[in-house]
Amino acid sequence: MNKERIITALKQCGLKVTPQRIAIFDAVINLKNHPTAENVIDSIKINYPNIGTGTVYKTLETLVHCNIIKRVKTDTDIMRYDAVVNRHHHLYCKESDRIEDFVDEDLDRMIDDYLKKKKVPNFKIEDIKLQIVGKFLLNK
Repeated sequence: MNKERIITALKQCGLKVTPQRIAIFDAVINLKNHPTAENVIDSIKINYPNIGTGTVYKTLETLVHCNIIKRVKTDTDIMRYDAVVNRHHHLYCKESDRIEDFVDEDLDRMIDDYLKKKKVPNFKIEDIKLQIVGKFLLNK
């Protein structure tokens, strides 16, 4: 995502466009590894050495609230962030803590069909996130 698209996304959410917000959002996009807040901080400290840890955490949560990024929780309860907001699932390796995106339209249809048949009472489904836990056999 280029800088103009980042600016547009921030404006569409009604957020003030600041260099810090651009840098944090850009870091989540470019790190591509479902970064933690600490990963984001390490990434932007070079250009923004005085940015506060609280600013990064608050900005990440603001971006989540605006649906610009999503949270991804791991088995170790460390919050990670994902710039891909369209529907997808995750492959999570417990040994390495690595997360990979997993897109499968057949799986999506199967889950949707199943839930339509089940008609979960008194509950409106807004999103489905499947996290498949296992172990990557080959290093990428």
